[in-house]
Amino acid sequence: MAVPEVRPLDDGDLLDAYSRAVIAAVEAVGPAVAKIEAGRAAASGFMFTPDGLVLTNSHVVEGAGGIRVSLPDGRSFRGDVVGADPDTDLAVLRIAVPAGDTGSLPWATLGDSRTVRVGQVAIAIGNPFGLQHSVTSGIVSALGRSLRARSGRLMDDILQSDAALNPGNSGGPLVTTGGVVIGVNTAMIQAAQGLSFSIASNTARFVAARLIRDGRIRRSYIGVAGQNVSVPRAQARANGIAASSGILVESIEKASPAETAGLLPGDVVLAFAGTAVTGIDDLHRLLTEDRIDVPAPLVILRRGARRQVMVVPGALQRH
Repeated sequence: MAVPEVRPLDDGDLLDAYSRAVIAAVEAVGPAVAKIEAGRAAASGFMFTPDGLVLTNSHVVEGAGGIRVSLPDGRSFRGDVVGADPDTDLAVLRIAVPAGDTGSLPWATLGDSRTVRVGQVAIAIGNPFGLQHSVTSGIVSALGRSLRARSGRLMDDILQSDAALNPGNSGGPLVTTGGVVIGVNTAMIQAAQGLSFSIASNTARFVAARLIRDGRIRRSYIGVAGQNVSVPRAQARANGIAASSGILVESIEKASPAETAGLLPGDVVLAFAGTAVTGIDDLHRLLTEDRIDVPAPLVILRRGARRQVMVVPGALQRH
């Protein structure tokens, strides 16, 4: 019995397979990708529920007086901000859907970003420089990156890809070949090639749910301003401290939890609630909503000696 000849795939076969995968993803998600006009700025977003909720970047809608959300099919709607979180650069909008349009809105599915693997195909859809519904593709280059938000806080769990992003792509989706959203595009490094960053879909899902429920993300604070410093080895050894760095307290807000706890300028914060604090970003990560009004020990160095004080974090208020 003759063995059938197995023909290896040539470049044309591979290109066709890749093309078909990208085309299918764009056809599945593309109709839900919107152009967002907020004042004089134009950016991107996408519908993620069938009743007209839109995800985009917080910086896209910050300070916007009027927002228009336009779909590829030509429909245009007024957009209202449900809530925004500058610390994760995410915002949720609700479009004003005229009677008769309900039930006909396209929407994209938020996938599980924990399943993303380095090397898999990543497709970005958006409106760079106002060019509506542009598509770029590449691969996921890295997982778990950190990126500084415009608010100053560090955003964790950022996806890096080499799918080209440009001004106007902000807020658009990063999509798999399966047609699910794994990230919300947020930034690129303009002086570099192939360095694009997206907020992981799991972060977006959590933040969006809180914004829909409360209109904001609640976080705690203690009210100190400081800088990262090294802890001298001699001081660390003398006090039985393993940490090599901490936060030098430079100033303390009036009537803040830190002032109530007795912190002083010149103190060095080493740990909060039993967790080492090697710098300001560590402290920000620990000051979550569930810490509000919950007493926690704060380990500090004061004039070279280890001390512990109790602090009761308050609710961070944004104005």
